[in-house]
Amino acid sequence: MSPPTTNISQAESVTNTDTSSQAESSSDTQGEWFDDDDDMEYEPTTEGEEDIEFFEEDMDEGGDVYVDAEEDLGGVDIEFAMDEAANSAGDEDEGERTETEATATIPGIARRVLPITPTQIRQLLGQYGLDRIYVQHAGAARGIPADADGGGLLGGFGGLGALRRRRPKPGSGNSYPKVPSEVGQKLMDSGEFGVNDGYKRNPKRRSTKLFRKLLSRELGLESGGRERTANRRLVQGMIPSSTADTIIHYDTKCYSGQFSDDGNFFFSCAQDFKVRMYDTSNPYSWKYYKTVNYPLGVWTITDATLSPDNKYLAYSSIRHIVCLAPTDPGEDSEPWMLDFQHGGSRHGRGGGWGRFGIWSIRFSGDGREIVAGTGDDSVYVYDIERRQTILRIPGHKEDVNAVCFGDKMSPHILYSGSDDTTLKVWDRRSMGDGREAGVFLGHTEGLTYVDSKGDGRYVLSNGKDQTMKLWDLRKMMSTDRYDKVDTSRYSTQFDYRMDAFDEGDYQPHPHDCSLVTFRGHKVLKTLIRCHFSPPGSTNSRYVYSGSADGSVWIYNLDATVAGKVNVFKATKDSRPKKSGLYNDTYEFTGSGSRHAWSTCVRDASWHPSAPIIAATSWNGWGMGTGTCTMHSWNDGAEDDEGEPRMGARVDQKLAYDEDVYGSPGNSGSGRSQFARSRLRTRRAAVANGDDSD
Repeated sequence: MSPPTTNISQAESVTNTDTSSQAESSSDTQGEWFDDDDDMEYEPTTEGEEDIEFFEEDMDEGGDVYVDAEEDLGGVDIEFAMDEAANSAGDEDEGERTETEATATIPGIARRVLPITPTQIRQLLGQYGLDRIYVQHAGAARGIPADADGGGLLGGFGGLGALRRRRPKPGSGNSYPKVPSEVGQKLMDSGEFGVNDGYKRNPKRRSTKLFRKLLSRELGLESGGRERTANRRLVQGMIPSSTADTIIHYDTKCYSGQFSDDGNFFFSCAQDFKVRMYDTSNPYSWKYYKTVNYPLGVWTITDATLSPDNKYLAYSSIRHIVCLAPTDPGEDSEPWMLDFQHGGSRHGRGGGWGRFGIWSIRFSGDGREIVAGTGDDSVYVYDIERRQTILRIPGHKEDVNAVCFGDKMSPHILYSGSDDTTLKVWDRRSMGDGREAGVFLGHTEGLTYVDSKGDGRYVLSNGKDQTMKLWDLRKMMSTDRYDKVDTSRYSTQFDYRMDAFDEGDYQPHPHDCSLVTFRGHKVLKTLIRCHFSPPGSTNSRYVYSGSADGSVWIYNLDATVAGKVNVFKATKDSRPKKSGLYNDTYEFTGSGSRHAWSTCVRDASWHPSAPIIAATSWNGWGMGTGTCTMHSWNDGAEDDEGEPRMGARVDQKLAYDEDVYGSPGNSGSGRSQFARSRLRTRRAAVANGDDSD
């Protein structure tokens, strides 16, 4: 793929017809306000006020018409009348939905009184001002302050969160799918997801220790053409341990990190709008060599994807601009700006205020295209050689949080996962009617991530209903059947960013067409990701996911837990508190207490040819900083005699940092613990010159 040239003409702006697009920021502010983004905790600001002039031209074009629902309510008077008896009854019995009388008076139309539910009122109004009026009125009736515990519009720890819709609780029994899954067991027996243990029928003969398996292989005990199967069985049993080989500390939260397909490259994305690249050709001894920036990013870098030849890295923020940077350490130029909204691209800084943010991006298998999931409920396909958007699919009802190609060998099949709880399949060869080829239903809350096995058949998704699901393309629902289903009736509208999921709210989707459902991990606080394990280092045996409980959960295909990598345990108190780093913290451990060490594993990546998992996390005191930890298989050992020693703690450039290894307290045990750590980590420090970020 040839790099875009710097002499790029701006193509004509693509008119955005979606009336639900987000409003433009006013010209006297320094940042954008996105009400519907999934990972923002407050209104962000961007540095560089002088750069706002780059966007004034686009702001004044007037090509799109923004409709504010709150401004268009002129001439309409709405009154609320709540029945206190009904409210108290609703508190006692959550199975009954309370009703409110809403009176709408419109000039020229007779006065009507309609009984509707509180949830319907909030959905109809949907704007901050009117919604808060309703919350204040409803909260007063229940004795709840409108701003209790920081609730407000986002739900927080009370307020509107206490008013969210609940389903009737199931009468008896467990509504979750059976574990182990019979369908998953058949998949494990099929040979498509690894091989089964050779001693399945006689467990007493089963050898769990690696040295015994190696001895059996060397002695030729595996005969009759089973040697290859024995080797594959050895590989898939090497699940990385919780003990961290290396802990890379960042001063901001880390959002994603992935190995390249060949395992020679690793990148990590942080909230400081930087993507750091590492040479992992020796997976046990990483080397830092380059950092690229996202100019004028909003809130964080949301996603990144590496071209198949490892020459280019594309990365996005909550804007309609994708940055494309060369991975060659000798290239230090500014990234190319690929404009997904206007169907063109620009070189250098700028590009225009966007009316949608990009949540997910992926390179096609041939490296010619990038697919993106956006905040305007759409899927975009960008042609890099033509330097323009060639396809926009406004096919969802809410944000598209995840996208991917179905097959590495073909760009025709696309998957998109959305907050509208659907996973849709798009065939670009047959989109004359603009419709999806099929739909996967089964999640009852929004999707956070989608990963394809790359064979054009199996796809994996993570959902805010705290489940991960495996799907088969042959079992997708047709569009005719999908049109008859109201997906909104199966959602509780639970706020995964602040609330804990109540398992009593869960009920299986009546139209679930997934093969296997995995549960145990926590999809909370952020858009947590899931993946298929690679064929080289695991024989495609597992699926795995990050989790808000601080671990990487690894599942067999029958939904049983194969292992866990406890990142929280491996990193707890691994750096001292430092003033100025923890202003942007996430949670507290009680009223008035100091921030505690917390871990949320947002992403994880299994090395394609070595038994190593790299976990990218929000991690630190108050979860205000981040880490990337490398965990290898060590057959249960807590330490080893090799170099580098396990537990090495380095900074984002893999260098020893005095700030990271200072004593956390005044106790003698604390000083001795960190002194021992310094002795070990000095041996593991990587000298890579004096390159700066």
